Amino acid sequence: MAARGFPKAEFTARLARAQAAMAANGLSALLLTTEPEIRYFTGFLTRFWESPTRVWFVVVPAQGDPIAVIPAIGAHLMAQTWISDIRTWRAPNYADDGIGLLCETLAEVCGPHGHIGLPDQMETHVLMPLSALRRLEQMLLPRKLVSDAAIVRSLRMVKSEAEIAKIARACGIADRAYARVREVAHVGTPLSDVFRGFQGLCLAEGADFVPYVAGAAGQGGYGDVISPATDDQLVAGDVLMLDTGLIWDGYFCDFDRNYSLGAPSAAVAAANGKLMEATQAGFEAAQVGATMADLFHAMNDIVNAGPDAGRLGHGLGMKLTEWPSIIAQDHTVLEAGMVLTLEPGIDTGAGKIMVHEENIVIGASGPRFISDFQPASIRVI
Repeated sequence: MAARGFPKAEFTARLARAQAAMAANGLSALLLTTEPEIRYFTGFLTRFWESPTRVWFVVVPAQGDPIAVIPAIGAHLMAQTWISDIRTWRAPNYADDGIGLLCETLAEVCGPHGHIGLPDQMETHVLMPLSALRRLEQMLLPRKLVSDAAIVRSLRMVKSEAEIAKIARACGIADRAYARVREVAHVGTPLSDVFRGFQGLCLAEGADFVPYVAGAAGQGGYGDVISPATDDQLVAGDVLMLDTGLIWDGYFCDFDRNYSLGAPSAAVAAANGKLMEATQAGFEAAQVGATMADLFHAMNDIVNAGPDAGRLGHGLGMKLTEWPSIIAQDHTVLEAGMVLTLEPGIDTGAGKIMVHEENIVIGASGPRFISDFQPASIRVI
């Protein structure tokens, strides 16, 4: 059973790997500005990121422990982590919202000519106002803000056993909620009520938060997989799809389930069977040394989604979707410890589709499901 939080050794191991990569790339420090990056190195877990007013910084020096440069409102919580060097300002400060303090900190750890790595690859962001970033660049001269050489992304891509246990626990919560969907969905139920009821089931089964629920319902399939709920009522013959990314202790699951309102049509049953077949093929292809492109082709060859199918899965962890993507152009090599979603989709005609999604972990001796894959007939309500 996964426990909340991590031992200090988890963070010191992450730091050691980061600093070794920094040395290899000539970086004097890393500058972290986003929630998952900061949490990865510190364990700082809060929903206060929903407020866009304040900016938060963590500096990872080439030697020594990370330094938090944060608004004073976060000092008490940050002090509950393993971080001991916590520097604060009263925020928001319209004259200097932490940039002066951040510049002093970076100058202290980098010397006069250091290179400071900022995550700059796809699926990374710099979270501060553009004016603040430009001011920081000028104040730091002749030091330079440069690419982090994908160090942070590469570290986060491969999960520890403790991280995998948290994701697996989130998956178990969602599995139990999906098993209870018949309690909240039946012919005549508005789809909006199904969404609300399903979120309640997720919370009842142990989710900390349910930040992502999507779904759809329609005859023979549905038009997309990202729409918010409508008040349209479920009718006999509908295919209902629910997709959730719920959180347990800061880690996501991300998978969906399809239901037929009454006995499925032959076309729906056949489409569901193809999705199960494609999912199994993707799973079997998910071996250490294979590439994300290999997984794409294994699934796409069965569902025949075509060259413009989009991605058929992605990384998973502290965010709902993470690097890399299961697309034909992604040649990232699979490593033990990667957690992925498998998400084939199929065209069911008349502008309708069906999708199926599972969560897996790559192991040294082969993959394993951490969501409860049941390659059988579509669930019937």
